[in-house]
Amino acid sequence: MKKIYIPLLLIISFSFQLRDTGLSADPANYLNDIKTELTKDWPENRIINVVFHGHSVPAGYFRTPVVNTLGAYPYQVLKGLKSLYPTAVINIINTSIGGENAEKGAERFESNVMPHQPDVLFIDYALNDRSIGLEKAAEAWEKMIKIALKSNIKVILLTPSPDQRVNLSEPNNELEKHSIQIRNLATKYDIGLVDSYNLFRQKVALGENVAHYMSQVNHPNEKGHELIANEILTYFK
Repeated sequence: MKKIYIPLLLIISFSFQLRDTGLSADPANYLNDIKTELTKDWPENRIINVVFHGHSVPAGYFRTPVVNTLGAYPYQVLKGLKSLYPTAVINIINTSIGGENAEKGAERFESNVMPHQPDVLFIDYALNDRSIGLEKAAEAWEKMIKIALKSNIKVILLTPSPDQRVNLSEPNNELEKHSIQIRNLATKYDIGLVDSYNLFRQKVALGENVAHYMSQVNHPNEKGHELIANEILTYFK
C-alpha cells in the first residue's frame, strides 16, 4: 500500500481549525424581520432600537480620555442605516462602559439593557475579558445571550478588536482564543457574528500595520471603527 505523507504544518493547522467549529447565523437573512420593519413608512413604521453593550471601544473611547462618540462604530452604523433606510426611525442606544468586562456587563444586563427593549443587540467585551479568563467570560456571555433570546431579541456577537501588544500573526494568541470562543457561542445559539478580530488579522496578513487603524494601543481610530461598522452593516443589507 502506498503511504501518504501529510505535512506536519497542515495537520497542526487542520486540528486547530477543528476547535473553531460551525457557522453562525447568515448575515443575509438573520435580520429579515427587522429589515422589513426598517422599510416601512410613516405611519406604519415604528421605532427600531439597536443596542450596543460592551466596553470602551463601542463606548467611543479613542485616545483616552477623549470619547469620539460620533466616530465610533455604533454611530457609524447609524449613519449607514439612515442611508439604507431613510424613512426608518432608529434609536442607537449605547450601554457600554469603559474598562468593563463581560462579568460586570452581565450583572447589569437586566437592569441596564433589557428595559430598552432591543430589536437588535450587539455584545462586545472580549478585549477586556482577558482579565477574567475564557471560562468566566463564556459564562457571562451565555447569561446575556440566554436572557436576550428569551425575549426574541436578535443577538450579534463581536470578536475583539486589536490590542497592539498582541501579535495578531501569532497563532493561538490570547485574543484569538477569545475569538474562537465567541464564534462557537454564535454557532451554538445560531445568532449573528461580527468577526472584528479576523478583519484586522486579514489586514496584518496583507502586510498592513495595524497601528494605522488604532488611536492608541487598544482603541481603534475612526478608520478602525469603520472596518467594524461596515461588517455590521452587512446584516442590514
